[in-house]
Amino acid sequence: MEEIIVTVAAALALGMVAYELRVPPLVGFLAAGFFLHFLGFTAFAGLQEVSDLGVVLLLFTIGLKFDLRSLLQPEAYGTAALHMITVVLVGSGTIGLASVIGVISLHGGLGTVGLLGFALSFSSTVLVVKVLEDRSDDGSYYGQIAIAILVLQDLAAVAFITIAGEESPSPWAFALVLLVPAAWVLHRLLDRIGRGELLVLFGVVMALGPGYVAFESVGIHGDLGALAMGLLFAGHPRSGELSKSLFSVKELFLVGFFVVIGLQAAPSWSDLGMALILCAVLLPFNFVSFYLMGRLFGLRNRTSIRTSLALSNFSEFALIVVAVGVGNGVFDNSWLTITALAVAVGMIASSLANARSLQIVARLDAVLPSENEARLRPTDRPLDTGDAEVVVLGMGRIGRGAYERFVDLGARSVIVIDNDHAVIDALITDGFTVLEGDATDHEFWHRLVVGGNAHTVVLAMALHDSNTFALDQLRIAGFDGTIAAVVQRPDQAAHFNQSGVHAVVNIYSGSGAAVADAAMNTQQR
Repeated sequence: MEEIIVTVAAALALGMVAYELRVPPLVGFLAAGFFLHFLGFTAFAGLQEVSDLGVVLLLFTIGLKFDLRSLLQPEAYGTAALHMITVVLVGSGTIGLASVIGVISLHGGLGTVGLLGFALSFSSTVLVVKVLEDRSDDGSYYGQIAIAILVLQDLAAVAFITIAGEESPSPWAFALVLLVPAAWVLHRLLDRIGRGELLVLFGVVMALGPGYVAFESVGIHGDLGALAMGLLFAGHPRSGELSKSLFSVKELFLVGFFVVIGLQAAPSWSDLGMALILCAVLLPFNFVSFYLMGRLFGLRNRTSIRTSLALSNFSEFALIVVAVGVGNGVFDNSWLTITALAVAVGMIASSLANARSLQIVARLDAVLPSENEARLRPTDRPLDTGDAEVVVLGMGRIGRGAYERFVDLGARSVIVIDNDHAVIDALITDGFTVLEGDATDHEFWHRLVVGGNAHTVVLAMALHDSNTFALDQLRIAGFDGTIAAVVQRPDQAAHFNQSGVHAVVNIYSGSGAAVADAAMNTQQR
Protein backbone atom coordinates (compact mmCIF):
# COMPACT_ATOMS: atom_id res chain seq x y z
CA MET A 1 0.00 0.00 0.00
CA GLU A 2 2.88 2.39 0.78
CA GLU A 3 4.19 2.13 -2.80
CA ILE A 4 0.75 2.94 -4.19
CA ILE A 5 0.41 5.99 -1.92
CA VAL A 6 3.89 7.28 -2.79
CA THR A 7 3.33 6.79 -6.53
CA VAL A 8 -0.06 8.51 -6.53
CA ALA A 9 1.19 11.35 -4.31
CA ALA A 10 4.24 11.92 -6.54
CA ALA A 11 2.03 12.02 -9.64
CA LEU A 12 -0.31 14.50 -7.95
CA ALA A 13 2.48 16.74 -6.66
CA LEU A 14 4.41 16.96 -9.93
CA GLY A 15 1.18 17.19 -11.92
CA MET A 16 0.26 20.25 -9.84
CA VAL A 17 3.71 21.74 -10.43
CA ALA A 18 3.26 21.26 -14.18
CA TYR A 19 -0.19 22.88 -14.01
CA GLU A 20 1.19 25.91 -12.13
CA LEU A 21 3.90 26.23 -14.78
CA ARG A 22 1.15 26.27 -17.42
CA VAL A 23 2.25 23.05 -19.10
CA PRO A 24 0.11 19.91 -19.48
CA PRO A 25 -0.11 17.83 -16.26
CA LEU A 26 1.08 14.74 -18.16
CA VAL A 27 4.55 16.34 -18.19
CA GLY A 28 4.40 16.17 -14.40
CA PHE A 29 3.27 12.54 -14.50
CA LEU A 30 6.24 11.63 -16.70
CA ALA A 31 8.53 13.53 -14.33
CA ALA A 32 7.03 11.62 -11.40
CA GLY A 33 8.04 8.34 -13.05
CA PHE A 34 11.63 9.56 -13.55
CA PHE A 35 11.76 10.89 -9.98
CA LEU A 36 10.46 7.69 -8.43
CA HIS A 37 12.88 5.64 -10.51
CA PHE A 38 15.75 7.85 -9.31
CA LEU A 39 14.68 7.17 -5.70
CA GLY A 40 14.76 3.42 -6.37
CA PHE A 41 11.02 2.78 -6.66
CA THR A 42 9.61 0.32 -9.17
CA ALA A 43 6.10 -0.01 -10.53
CA PHE A 44 3.84 -1.46 -7.84
CA ALA A 45 1.90 -4.65 -8.60
CA GLY A 46 -1.00 -3.80 -10.87
CA LEU A 47 0.28 -0.42 -12.14
CA GLN A 48 1.07 -1.85 -15.57
CA GLU A 49 -2.45 -3.29 -15.77
CA VAL A 50 -3.92 0.08 -14.78
CA SER A 51 -1.82 1.70 -17.51
CA ASP A 52 -2.96 -0.86 -20.09
CA LEU A 53 -6.61 -0.34 -19.12
CA GLY A 54 -6.20 3.41 -19.62
CA VAL A 55 -4.90 2.84 -23.15
CA VAL A 56 -7.70 0.38 -23.94
CA LEU A 57 -10.36 2.87 -22.80
CA LEU A 58 -8.65 5.66 -24.73
CA LEU A 59 -8.73 3.66 -27.97
CA PHE A 60 -12.35 2.68 -27.34
CA THR A 61 -13.35 6.34 -26.93
CA ILE A 62 -11.36 7.27 -30.07
CA GLY A 63 -13.51 4.81 -31.98
CA LEU A 64 -16.71 6.27 -30.49
CA LYS A 65 -15.93 9.69 -31.98
CA PHE A 66 -14.02 8.75 -35.12
CA ASP A 67 -15.38 9.16 -38.64
CA LEU A 68 -14.17 6.18 -40.71
CA ARG A 69 -14.46 8.28 -43.86
CA SER A 70 -11.35 10.15 -42.69
CA LEU A 71 -9.26 7.07 -43.52
CA LEU A 72 -10.24 7.39 -47.18
CA GLN A 73 -8.88 10.93 -47.55
CA PRO A 74 -5.51 11.22 -49.32
CA GLU A 75 -4.28 13.70 -46.71
CA ALA A 76 -4.61 10.84 -44.21
CA TYR A 77 -3.45 7.66 -45.97
CA GLY A 78 -1.01 9.49 -48.26
CA THR A 79 0.63 11.34 -45.38
CA ALA A 80 0.78 8.22 -43.19
CA ALA A 81 2.52 6.16 -45.91
CA LEU A 82 4.99 8.78 -47.13
CA HIS A 83 5.87 9.93 -43.63
CA MET A 84 6.60 6.39 -42.46
CA ILE A 85 8.92 5.80 -45.42
CA THR A 86 10.87 9.03 -44.92
CA VAL A 87 11.20 8.63 -41.14
CA VAL A 88 12.41 5.03 -41.49
CA LEU A 89 15.12 6.28 -43.85
CA VAL A 90 16.14 9.29 -41.76
CA GLY A 91 15.89 7.40 -38.46
CA SER A 92 17.92 4.48 -39.78
CA GLY A 93 20.54 6.87 -41.13
CA THR A 94 20.78 8.71 -37.81
CA ILE A 95 21.18 5.49 -35.82
CA GLY A 96 23.67 4.06 -38.31
CA LEU A 97 25.79 7.23 -38.23
CA ALA A 98 25.71 7.32 -34.42
CA SER A 99 26.94 3.73 -34.40
CA VAL A 100 29.76 4.51 -36.84
CA ILE A 101 31.07 7.47 -34.81
CA GLY A 102 30.87 5.49 -31.56
CA VAL A 103 27.98 7.18 -29.76
CA ILE A 104 26.28 3.81 -29.31
CA SER A 105 27.13 0.21 -30.09
CA LEU A 106 24.92 -1.62 -32.54
CA HIS A 107 25.05 -5.23 -33.62
CA GLY A 108 23.41 -6.12 -36.89
CA GLY A 109 23.04 -4.84 -40.40
CA LEU A 110 20.54 -2.78 -42.35
CA GLY A 111 17.64 -4.86 -41.06
CA THR A 112 18.45 -3.90 -37.47
CA VAL A 113 18.66 -0.15 -38.07
CA GLY A 114 15.64 -0.36 -40.36
CA LEU A 115 13.57 -1.95 -37.60
CA LEU A 116 14.60 0.78 -35.16
CA GLY A 117 13.72 3.43 -37.72
CA PHE A 118 10.35 1.74 -38.20
CA ALA A 119 9.70 1.80 -34.44
CA LEU A 120 10.39 5.54 -34.33
CA SER A 121 8.10 6.33 -37.28
CA PHE A 122 4.90 6.22 -35.19
CA SER A 123 3.31 9.09 -33.28
CA SER A 124 1.84 8.59 -29.82
CA THR A 125 -1.86 7.80 -29.97
CA VAL A 126 -2.26 8.36 -26.23
CA LEU A 127 -0.52 11.74 -26.22
CA VAL A 128 -2.05 13.10 -29.44
CA VAL A 129 -5.62 12.20 -28.53
CA LYS A 130 -5.17 13.60 -25.02
CA VAL A 131 -3.84 16.88 -26.46
CA LEU A 132 -6.75 17.04 -28.91
CA GLU A 133 -9.31 16.28 -26.18
CA ASP A 134 -7.81 18.88 -23.84
CA ARG A 135 -8.25 21.48 -26.59
CA SER A 136 -11.69 20.14 -27.65
CA ASP A 137 -10.17 19.59 -31.11
CA ASP A 138 -10.69 15.83 -31.44
CA GLY A 139 -13.70 16.39 -33.70
CA SER A 140 -12.11 19.17 -35.77
CA TYR A 141 -10.92 18.72 -39.35
CA TYR A 142 -7.24 18.72 -38.43
CA GLY A 143 -7.97 16.57 -35.38
CA GLN A 144 -9.73 13.94 -37.49
CA ILE A 145 -6.83 13.94 -39.97
CA ALA A 146 -4.36 13.46 -37.12
CA ILE A 147 -6.43 10.61 -35.63
CA ALA A 148 -6.80 8.96 -39.05
CA ILE A 149 -3.00 9.02 -39.47
CA LEU A 150 -2.63 7.55 -35.98
CA VAL A 151 -5.10 4.76 -36.75
CA LEU A 152 -3.20 3.86 -39.92
CA GLN A 153 0.10 3.90 -38.02
CA ASP A 154 -1.37 1.73 -35.28
CA LEU A 155 -2.62 -0.76 -37.87
CA ALA A 156 0.92 -0.98 -39.29
CA ALA A 157 2.35 -1.49 -35.79
CA VAL A 158 -0.22 -4.15 -34.89
CA ALA A 159 0.44 -5.93 -38.19
CA PHE A 160 4.18 -5.99 -37.44
CA ILE A 161 3.67 -7.22 -33.88
CA THR A 162 1.31 -9.94 -35.12
CA ILE A 163 3.70 -11.10 -37.86
CA ALA A 164 6.83 -10.91 -35.70
CA GLY A 165 5.24 -12.48 -32.63
CA GLU A 166 5.95 -15.98 -31.49
CA GLU A 167 2.47 -17.17 -32.45
CA SER A 168 0.48 -16.47 -35.60
CA PRO A 169 -3.16 -15.37 -35.35
CA SER A 170 -5.60 -18.21 -34.85
CA PRO A 171 -7.82 -19.28 -37.77
CA TRP A 172 -10.65 -18.25 -35.44
CA ALA A 173 -9.65 -14.63 -36.11
CA PHE A 174 -11.99 -14.69 -39.11
CA ALA A 175 -14.86 -15.15 -36.66
CA LEU A 176 -14.34 -11.57 -35.47
CA VAL A 177 -16.45 -10.40 -38.41
CA LEU A 178 -19.43 -11.71 -36.40
CA LEU A 179 -18.99 -8.64 -34.19
CA VAL A 180 -20.57 -6.57 -36.98
CA PRO A 181 -24.01 -8.24 -36.82
CA ALA A 182 -23.61 -8.61 -33.05
CA ALA A 183 -23.33 -4.82 -32.87
CA TRP A 184 -27.09 -4.59 -33.49
CA VAL A 185 -27.76 -6.49 -30.28
CA LEU A 186 -25.20 -4.43 -28.36
CA HIS A 187 -26.77 -1.20 -29.67
CA ARG A 188 -30.17 -2.30 -28.34
CA LEU A 189 -28.53 -3.06 -25.01
CA LEU A 190 -27.04 0.44 -24.91
CA ASP A 191 -30.54 1.80 -25.57
CA ARG A 192 -31.71 0.24 -22.31
CA ILE A 193 -28.68 1.05 -20.16
CA GLY A 194 -29.28 3.85 -17.70
CA ARG A 195 -26.88 6.63 -16.81
CA GLY A 196 -24.21 7.08 -14.19
CA GLU A 197 -22.22 4.05 -13.09
CA LEU A 198 -24.21 1.63 -15.27
CA LEU A 199 -23.20 3.49 -18.42
CA VAL A 200 -19.55 3.60 -17.28
CA LEU A 201 -19.55 -0.15 -16.58
CA PHE A 202 -21.14 -0.85 -19.94
CA GLY A 203 -18.37 1.07 -21.73
CA VAL A 204 -15.61 -0.67 -19.76
CA VAL A 205 -17.10 -4.12 -20.44
CA MET A 206 -17.50 -3.41 -24.17
CA ALA A 207 -13.90 -2.17 -24.45
CA LEU A 208 -12.48 -5.13 -22.52
CA GLY A 209 -14.82 -8.01 -23.47
CA PRO A 210 -15.82 -8.10 -27.13
CA GLY A 211 -13.02 -5.59 -27.69
CA TYR A 212 -9.67 -6.37 -26.06
CA VAL A 213 -10.20 -9.96 -24.87
CA ALA A 214 -11.88 -11.19 -28.07
CA PHE A 215 -9.01 -9.98 -30.24
CA GLU A 216 -6.28 -11.18 -27.85
CA SER A 217 -7.85 -14.64 -27.70
CA VAL A 218 -7.32 -15.12 -31.45
CA GLY A 219 -3.78 -13.76 -31.50
CA ILE A 220 -4.45 -10.13 -32.55
CA HIS A 221 -3.35 -7.18 -30.42
CA GLY A 222 -6.17 -6.33 -28.03
CA ASP A 223 -5.75 -2.56 -28.39
CA LEU A 224 -6.96 -2.89 -31.98
CA GLY A 225 -10.03 -4.69 -30.67
CA ALA A 226 -10.86 -1.83 -28.31
CA LEU A 227 -10.64 0.62 -31.21
CA ALA A 228 -12.80 -1.64 -33.41
CA MET A 229 -15.50 -1.88 -30.72
CA GLY A 230 -15.56 1.89 -30.39
CA LEU A 231 -16.05 2.20 -34.15
CA LEU A 232 -18.99 -0.22 -34.01
CA PHE A 233 -20.72 2.09 -31.52
CA ALA A 234 -19.76 5.32 -33.32
CA GLY A 235 -23.09 5.68 -35.11
CA HIS A 236 -25.22 5.18 -32.00
CA PRO A 237 -27.11 8.27 -30.72
CA ARG A 238 -25.60 7.76 -27.26
CA SER A 239 -21.99 7.33 -28.39
CA GLY A 240 -21.10 10.87 -27.31
CA GLU A 241 -22.74 10.36 -23.91
CA LEU A 242 -20.90 7.05 -23.50
CA SER A 243 -17.58 8.72 -24.33
CA LYS A 244 -18.17 11.50 -21.79
CA SER A 245 -19.12 8.99 -19.07
CA LEU A 246 -15.76 7.22 -19.50
CA PHE A 247 -13.71 10.42 -19.53
CA SER A 248 -12.75 10.64 -15.83
CA VAL A 249 -12.08 6.91 -15.50
CA LYS A 250 -9.91 6.91 -18.62
CA GLU A 251 -7.99 10.02 -17.48
CA LEU A 252 -7.26 8.48 -14.07
CA PHE A 253 -5.91 5.24 -15.56
CA LEU A 254 -3.82 7.14 -18.12
CA VAL A 255 -1.91 8.74 -15.23
CA GLY A 256 -0.51 5.25 -14.68
CA PHE A 257 0.53 5.06 -18.33
CA PHE A 258 2.70 8.17 -18.15
CA VAL A 259 4.19 7.21 -14.77
CA VAL A 260 5.12 3.77 -16.14
CA ILE A 261 6.92 5.39 -19.10
CA GLY A 262 9.13 7.30 -16.66
CA LEU A 263 9.68 4.27 -14.41
CA GLN A 264 10.95 2.16 -17.31
CA ALA A 265 14.07 4.24 -17.92
CA ALA A 266 17.36 3.18 -16.31
CA PRO A 267 19.78 4.99 -18.60
CA SER A 268 23.52 5.16 -18.91
CA TRP A 269 25.03 8.41 -20.21
CA SER A 270 25.42 6.89 -23.66
CA ASP A 271 21.75 5.82 -23.62
CA LEU A 272 20.67 9.33 -22.70
CA GLY A 273 22.92 10.84 -25.35
CA MET A 274 21.52 8.58 -28.05
CA ALA A 275 17.94 9.35 -27.00
CA LEU A 276 18.61 13.09 -27.14
CA ILE A 277 20.22 12.75 -30.59
CA LEU A 278 17.13 10.91 -31.86
CA CYS A 279 14.87 13.62 -30.45
CA ALA A 280 17.04 16.46 -31.81
CA VAL A 281 17.03 14.99 -35.32
CA LEU A 282 13.68 13.24 -35.70
CA LEU A 283 11.27 15.54 -33.84
CA PRO A 284 12.03 18.58 -36.06
CA PHE A 285 12.09 16.29 -39.09
CA ASN A 286 8.68 14.92 -38.13
CA PHE A 287 7.28 18.43 -37.92
CA VAL A 288 8.68 19.51 -41.29
CA SER A 289 7.68 16.23 -42.93
CA PHE A 290 4.07 16.34 -41.72
CA TYR A 291 3.81 20.01 -42.69
CA LEU A 292 5.13 19.50 -46.23
CA MET A 293 2.93 16.47 -46.80
CA GLY A 294 -0.10 18.34 -45.56
CA ARG A 295 0.61 21.09 -48.07
CA LEU A 296 1.24 18.47 -50.77
CA PHE A 297 -2.25 17.04 -50.22
CA GLY A 298 -3.99 20.42 -50.31
CA LEU A 299 -4.12 21.51 -46.68
CA ARG A 300 -3.74 25.11 -45.58
CA ASN A 301 -0.65 26.32 -43.74
CA ARG A 302 -2.41 26.50 -40.38
CA THR A 303 -4.06 23.07 -40.77
CA SER A 304 -0.74 21.50 -41.73
CA ILE A 305 1.03 23.21 -38.82
CA ARG A 306 -1.54 22.14 -36.24
CA THR A 307 -1.50 18.56 -37.52
CA SER A 308 2.31 18.57 -37.46
CA LEU A 309 2.48 19.93 -33.91
CA ALA A 310 0.11 17.23 -32.69
CA LEU A 311 1.92 14.35 -34.40
CA SER A 312 5.57 15.32 -33.80
CA ASN A 313 6.42 12.83 -31.06
CA PHE A 314 7.24 9.16 -30.59
CA SER A 315 4.71 6.44 -29.91
CA GLU A 316 4.21 4.06 -27.03
CA PHE A 317 4.01 1.42 -29.79
CA ALA A 318 7.73 2.05 -30.36
CA LEU A 319 8.40 0.37 -27.01
CA ILE A 320 6.34 -2.66 -28.03
CA VAL A 321 8.07 -2.97 -31.43
CA VAL A 322 11.51 -2.67 -29.82
CA ALA A 323 10.53 -5.19 -27.13
CA VAL A 324 9.58 -7.64 -29.90
CA GLY A 325 12.96 -7.02 -31.53
CA VAL A 326 14.78 -7.58 -28.23
CA GLY A 327 12.80 -10.76 -27.63
CA ASN A 328 13.78 -12.05 -31.08
CA GLY A 329 17.44 -11.21 -30.44
CA VAL A 330 17.60 -8.53 -33.14
CA PHE A 331 19.26 -5.98 -30.81
CA ASP A 332 20.37 -5.41 -27.21
CA ASN A 333 18.23 -4.59 -24.17
CA SER A 334 19.80 -1.11 -24.08
CA TRP A 335 17.66 -0.10 -27.04
CA LEU A 336 14.54 -0.55 -24.94
CA THR A 337 15.93 2.01 -22.48
CA ILE A 338 16.97 4.37 -25.29
CA THR A 339 13.53 4.11 -26.86
CA ALA A 340 11.77 4.70 -23.53
CA LEU A 341 13.87 7.83 -22.98
CA ALA A 342 13.22 9.09 -26.51
CA VAL A 343 9.47 8.49 -26.11
CA ALA A 344 9.41 10.33 -22.77
CA VAL A 345 11.50 13.30 -23.97
CA GLY A 346 9.44 13.48 -27.16
CA MET A 347 6.21 13.53 -25.16
CA ILE A 348 7.48 16.35 -22.96
CA ALA A 349 8.65 18.41 -25.94
CA SER A 350 5.40 17.81 -27.83
CA SER A 351 3.27 18.69 -24.80
CA LEU A 352 5.12 21.97 -24.28
CA ALA A 353 4.82 22.88 -27.97
CA ASN A 354 1.11 22.04 -28.14
CA ALA A 355 0.43 24.10 -25.02
CA ARG A 356 1.37 27.14 -27.15
CA SER A 357 0.00 25.84 -30.42
CA LEU A 358 -2.18 28.87 -31.17
CA GLN A 359 0.75 31.26 -30.83
CA ILE A 360 3.08 29.01 -32.85
CA VAL A 361 0.51 28.63 -35.63
CA ALA A 362 -0.06 32.39 -35.80
CA ARG A 363 3.64 33.20 -36.04
CA LEU A 364 4.47 30.54 -38.63
CA ASP A 365 1.38 31.26 -40.71
CA ALA A 366 2.40 34.92 -40.89
CA VAL A 367 5.78 34.15 -42.51
CA LEU A 368 4.99 31.09 -44.66
CA PRO A 369 4.07 31.54 -48.34
CA SER A 370 0.38 32.17 -49.03
CA GLU A 371 -1.74 29.32 -50.37
CA ASN A 372 -3.53 29.18 -53.70
CA GLU A 373 -7.10 28.82 -52.46
CA ALA A 374 -8.18 27.01 -55.64
CA ARG A 375 -5.74 24.16 -54.88
CA LEU A 376 -6.89 23.64 -51.31
CA ARG A 377 -9.11 20.79 -50.19
CA PRO A 378 -12.74 22.05 -50.25
CA THR A 379 -13.19 21.29 -46.55
CA ASP A 380 -10.10 23.33 -45.65
CA ARG A 381 -10.76 26.55 -47.51
CA PRO A 382 -11.12 29.80 -45.52
CA LEU A 383 -14.59 30.50 -44.16
CA ASP A 384 -16.86 33.22 -45.52
CA THR A 385 -19.72 34.31 -43.24
CA GLY A 386 -21.45 36.15 -46.09
CA ASP A 387 -24.25 38.47 -44.92
CA ALA A 388 -24.44 37.11 -41.37
CA GLU A 389 -24.98 39.86 -38.80
CA VAL A 390 -24.51 37.69 -35.70
CA VAL A 391 -21.73 35.09 -35.45
CA VAL A 392 -21.67 32.54 -32.60
CA LEU A 393 -18.40 30.67 -32.02
CA GLY A 394 -18.86 27.25 -30.42
CA MET A 395 -22.07 25.25 -30.31
CA GLY A 396 -22.16 23.78 -26.85
CA ARG A 397 -25.06 24.37 -24.48
CA ILE A 398 -24.39 28.12 -24.19
CA GLY A 399 -23.72 28.66 -27.89
CA ARG A 400 -26.87 26.80 -28.88
CA GLY A 401 -28.96 28.75 -26.41
CA ALA A 402 -27.50 32.05 -27.63
CA TYR A 403 -28.25 31.15 -31.26
CA GLU A 404 -31.86 30.27 -30.51
CA ARG A 405 -32.32 33.46 -28.46
CA PHE A 406 -30.94 35.68 -31.22
CA VAL A 407 -33.36 34.07 -33.67
CA ASP A 408 -36.26 34.58 -31.23
CA LEU A 409 -35.28 38.24 -30.79
CA GLY A 410 -35.52 38.76 -34.53
CA ALA A 411 -31.87 38.88 -35.57
CA ARG A 412 -31.99 38.81 -39.36
CA SER A 413 -29.04 36.50 -40.02
CA VAL A 414 -27.36 34.33 -37.37
CA ILE A 415 -24.60 31.84 -38.15
CA VAL A 416 -22.69 29.38 -35.99
CA ILE A 417 -19.04 28.35 -36.38
CA ASP A 418 -17.93 25.04 -34.84
CA ASN A 419 -15.00 22.71 -35.51
CA ASP A 420 -16.61 19.37 -34.65
CA HIS A 421 -17.82 17.59 -37.80
CA ALA A 422 -20.25 15.31 -35.96
CA VAL A 423 -21.78 18.23 -34.06
CA ILE A 424 -22.18 20.18 -37.30
CA ASP A 425 -23.97 17.31 -39.06
CA ALA A 426 -26.43 17.08 -36.17
CA LEU A 427 -27.00 20.85 -36.15
CA ILE A 428 -27.66 20.99 -39.89
CA THR A 429 -30.19 18.17 -39.47
CA ASP A 430 -31.89 20.28 -36.78
CA GLY A 431 -32.11 23.27 -39.13
CA PHE A 432 -29.29 25.45 -37.78
CA THR A 433 -27.21 27.67 -40.06
CA VAL A 434 -23.69 26.46 -39.29
CA LEU A 435 -20.25 26.37 -40.84
CA GLU A 436 -17.36 24.05 -40.03
CA GLY A 437 -14.17 25.92 -39.32
CA ASP A 438 -11.43 27.00 -36.96
CA ALA A 439 -12.41 30.12 -35.05
CA THR A 440 -8.77 30.76 -34.11
CA ASP A 441 -7.95 31.40 -37.80
CA HIS A 442 -6.76 35.00 -38.23
CA GLU A 443 -7.74 34.98 -41.92
CA PHE A 444 -11.32 34.14 -40.93
CA TRP A 445 -11.46 37.20 -38.68
CA HIS A 446 -9.98 39.41 -41.37
CA ARG A 447 -12.67 38.30 -43.82
CA LEU A 448 -15.36 38.74 -41.19
CA VAL A 449 -14.39 42.35 -40.50
CA VAL A 450 -13.32 43.54 -43.96
CA GLY A 451 -15.84 41.76 -46.17
CA GLY A 452 -18.63 40.75 -43.80
CA ASN A 453 -21.65 42.44 -42.22
CA ALA A 454 -21.37 41.03 -38.68
CA HIS A 455 -22.07 43.49 -35.88
CA THR A 456 -22.18 40.95 -33.00
CA VAL A 457 -19.80 38.11 -32.13
CA VAL A 458 -20.36 35.62 -29.30
CA LEU A 459 -17.29 33.75 -28.04
CA ALA A 460 -18.77 30.53 -26.62
CA MET A 461 -15.97 28.03 -27.24
CA ALA A 462 -15.11 25.48 -24.56
CA LEU A 463 -11.58 26.75 -23.94
CA HIS A 464 -10.79 30.18 -22.52
CA ASP A 465 -7.52 30.24 -24.47
CA SER A 466 -9.43 29.84 -27.74
CA ASN A 467 -11.86 32.62 -26.82
CA THR A 468 -8.95 34.84 -25.81
CA PHE A 469 -7.11 34.17 -29.06
CA ALA A 470 -10.27 34.91 -31.06
CA LEU A 471 -10.72 38.18 -29.14
CA ASP A 472 -7.14 39.19 -29.99
CA GLN A 473 -7.80 38.46 -33.67
CA LEU A 474 -10.96 40.59 -33.57
CA ARG A 475 -8.97 43.49 -32.15
CA ILE A 476 -6.21 43.07 -34.73
CA ALA A 477 -8.75 43.00 -37.55
CA GLY A 478 -10.36 46.20 -36.25
CA PHE A 479 -13.80 44.82 -35.33
CA ASP A 480 -15.91 47.63 -33.82
CA GLY A 481 -19.13 45.71 -33.11
CA THR A 482 -20.46 44.03 -29.97
CA ILE A 483 -18.50 41.17 -28.41
CA ALA A 484 -20.00 38.78 -25.84
CA ALA A 485 -18.02 36.00 -24.19
CA VAL A 486 -18.57 32.97 -21.98
CA VAL A 487 -16.24 32.24 -19.04
CA GLN A 488 -15.90 29.55 -16.39
CA ARG A 489 -14.02 31.40 -13.62
CA PRO A 490 -14.05 34.89 -12.08
CA ASP A 491 -10.46 35.61 -13.16
CA GLN A 492 -11.44 34.90 -16.77
CA ALA A 493 -14.38 37.29 -16.44
CA ALA A 494 -12.07 39.97 -15.03
CA HIS A 495 -9.67 39.48 -17.93
CA PHE A 496 -12.42 39.90 -20.54
CA ASN A 497 -13.91 42.91 -18.75
CA GLN A 498 -10.51 44.58 -18.73
CA SER A 499 -10.12 43.73 -22.44
CA GLY A 500 -13.28 45.64 -23.32
CA VAL A 501 -15.66 42.73 -23.95
CA HIS A 502 -19.15 44.18 -23.84
CA ALA A 503 -20.99 41.26 -22.20
CA VAL A 504 -19.44 38.51 -20.07
CA VAL A 505 -21.51 35.59 -18.72
CA ASN A 506 -20.32 32.76 -16.46
CA ILE A 507 -21.25 29.36 -17.88
CA TYR A 508 -22.32 28.10 -14.45
CA SER A 509 -24.55 31.04 -13.54
CA GLY A 510 -25.92 32.05 -16.93
CA SER A 511 -27.38 30.63 -20.10
CA GLY A 512 -27.16 31.11 -23.83
CA ALA A 513 -30.25 33.30 -23.66
CA ALA A 514 -28.51 35.48 -21.06
CA VAL A 515 -25.53 35.92 -23.38
CA ALA A 516 -27.78 36.95 -26.28
CA ASP A 517 -29.82 39.32 -24.09
CA ALA A 518 -26.67 40.96 -22.73
CA ALA A 519 -25.29 41.43 -26.25
CA MET A 520 -28.57 42.91 -27.53
CA ASN A 521 -28.85 45.25 -24.53
CA THR A 522 -25.33 46.48 -25.22
CA GLN A 523 -26.29 47.33 -28.82
CA GLN A 524 -29.38 49.23 -27.66
CA ARG A 525 -27.34 51.39 -25.32
